[in-house]
Amino acid sequence: MVEHSTDDEVDWNTDDEIDNLHWSPPSSPETSLGPAGTTSPNLTHMRISDETVARFIEMGFSSDMIARAIDETGSNSELILETLCKYTTSSEASSSKSKVIDHLIGMGFHEELVLKAIQEYGDENIEEETNALLSYTEAEKLCETDDEDINMNDDDNLFSLSSDEEDELNSCDEDKRLKDLIKMDFPRQEAAIALERCGENASLGEIVDFICAAQMAREFDEFFEVHDEKETISNSKKRRAFNELPRSGRKPNSAMANDHELIRLPNPMIGFGVPNEPGIMTHRPVPIPDDARGPPYFYYENIAMAPKGVWSKISSQLYGIMPEFVDSKFFCAAARKRGYIHNLPIKDRFQIQPPPHSTIQEAFPFTVRWWPSWDLRTKLNCLLTCIGSAQLTNRIRVVLEKHDGEPPLNVQKAVIYQCKKWNMIWVGENRVAPLEAVEMEELLGFPRDHTRGGGISRTDRYKSLGNSFQVDTVGYHLSVLKPLFPKGINVLSLFSGIGGAEVALRNLQIPMNVVVSVEISEVNRNILKNFWRQTDQRGTLRDFGDVRELSNRIIEQLMEEYGAFDLVIGGSPCNNLAGGNRHTRSGLEGEHSSLFYEYCRILKTVRRKASEMRR
Repeated sequence: MVEHSTDDEVDWNTDDEIDNLHWSPPSSPETSLGPAGTTSPNLTHMRISDETVARFIEMGFSSDMIARAIDETGSNSELILETLCKYTTSSEASSSKSKVIDHLIGMGFHEELVLKAIQEYGDENIEEETNALLSYTEAEKLCETDDEDINMNDDDNLFSLSSDEEDELNSCDEDKRLKDLIKMDFPRQEAAIALERCGENASLGEIVDFICAAQMAREFDEFFEVHDEKETISNSKKRRAFNELPRSGRKPNSAMANDHELIRLPNPMIGFGVPNEPGIMTHRPVPIPDDARGPPYFYYENIAMAPKGVWSKISSQLYGIMPEFVDSKFFCAAARKRGYIHNLPIKDRFQIQPPPHSTIQEAFPFTVRWWPSWDLRTKLNCLLTCIGSAQLTNRIRVVLEKHDGEPPLNVQKAVIYQCKKWNMIWVGENRVAPLEAVEMEELLGFPRDHTRGGGISRTDRYKSLGNSFQVDTVGYHLSVLKPLFPKGINVLSLFSGIGGAEVALRNLQIPMNVVVSVEISEVNRNILKNFWRQTDQRGTLRDFGDVRELSNRIIEQLMEEYGAFDLVIGGSPCNNLAGGNRHTRSGLEGEHSSLFYEYCRILKTVRRKASEMRR
C-alpha cells in the first residue's frame, strides 16, 4: 500500500476541495490513492461524479461510510444510496440499544443483569425490562438471605443452633455451593462429585449428608454392598484419587473405591424395611452376637450422617451390631435421617394405627388452595430447632405480588429454595409461613399440644421438637415388643427428651409398668410428666436429671426395687455430630456427643445386673 504524504490528504470539511477534486474511495485493502486527484488504474470503473459524492455528504453520510458502500456495490448511485440507508438504520438501532443499556445501568442495575434482561425482552419496552430487572434483584436478595433473617424475639422469630444434618446454609448457585463446601473443609473433589450426583436441586444439607455418608462408608464398609473388583477399576483421571492404594495401616475401602460407588450408598434409606415399600427383611443380614441378645433389649438412636468413623465407633461400643438407617419420610410427611442400633427382633413389625399422613397436602389440607403449581414439594425437609423469620416471609410476599401470573423461573427457584430451607408452607395467596409447633407435633407423631403450656416458651417448644424422636418410626421398630410383654414393660429411658419413646409405647398399647427417665432439661421433664398424667398411666414414672449422676450403684438399686429393665432406650446429643454444625463438629469426643459413652456404661451395667438377677 502506498503511503500518503500530508500534501495529498483530502480534508472533506472544505467545500472548495470537494469541488476541485475528482473523488475516489479512501485507502483500503482493495483501493489506493495515487498522486492527488488520481485513482489507481484498477479502480477507474468505480469512479463516481463529484456531484454525487457531494450530494451523499450533504445528506449526512460520512466519507468512510460512502467508501464502504462503493466497495460493496460499485458505481451505481442508487445502490450506493440504498446501502448507505441500511448502514444508518443499523447504526441508529445500535445507538438506541446502547442508550437503553446506559439508562438501566444508571438506575443502579448490574450490567450483567441488564444485558440478560435485554436479551430476554428486547430493548423497545423499558418498563418491561425494568420489571424483569427488579425480579432478578429480588431473587438475588432471596438467595442471599441467611441467619440475619432470624430474630431472637420469642414472639417473632426463633433461632438456636441446629442439631440436625439437614440445616441448609448455602446459596442456590452451584459454583457458590462448591465454594461453601470447600470452606467447610470438605475436599474439592468429593464436593464436586457430590454436587454432580445430587443434582442442581439438592440442598446444601443433602449434599453434606451425601459426602458424610461416603466418608462414613470408608470406615465402615461392611455396612454396604461390596462389588466386584473389576467394577471399580477405572482409567478416568476424574476417578484416579479414589483408585489409589490406601495409606499404610489403613483398610482398603471397597465401599468407596471410586465415585461410581457413591451411588451405592443406602438410598432409599429404609433400614431393614419400611411399611408399603418392597424389600422388608425378616432376618438381619449380619446376625446379632450372642452376648448382645435380649432381654434386656436396647435401642440407640442418632443422626445418620455423622462425621467419618462415628458410626463404626458407635457400633464397636454396642456389640458390633450393624446400624439400621431409616429416613422418616417413609413414615410421615417430613424427612428425618437417623441411624438405629438395637438388638430387637425385626420380624412381624407393624405400624402404629392410624398411620400418619404421608404428604404435606394430606397433613395440612388447607394449603392445597394456595399451593402454586410450580412448587412440587410433597415432603418437608428435616424439622429443625429453628424457623424462618417474619421478615423473610414478607420479602417473599412482596416479590411474588409484583407478578400477575406465575413469577419468572429465577424467582420461583429462589422462593422454593427458601421454603425448603426453612420448611415453609403456603397459607394464603403469595403467602408462606413456617410450621407452627402444633403442626410439628403432628408430623413427629406427638399428641396435639404435647409441648404446649405449663410455662414452656415458644422457643423451647421448637427446640424440644427439633431434637425429638419421630414417634411413628420408633414405634414401628418397638412394635415387636408387644407380644413379648403382654403384661407390661420396664423401661430405662436415657436422654428422654419430650418422651418420644413413651408416646410410641403408649400408641402401641404396650403397658408401661415402670419408666425411669433421665433428661437434663427441666422443660422436657415437665412435658413428659404432663403426658404421663394426661394419659392416665398406671405405672411408675421416676425422673433423673443428668446421666452422669446415674451411678452404677443407683442403677442396681433401681433394678432391685422395680425388677430388671426390659428395654434401655435413648439417643445421646448430636450437637457435635450434625452436618449444620461446622464449628464444633468434633464427633463423639465433643462436649455433648461424648455422652454416648454414658449410654454404653449404663447399658452394660443393666445387662450385667440383669444377668446376675436371672441366676
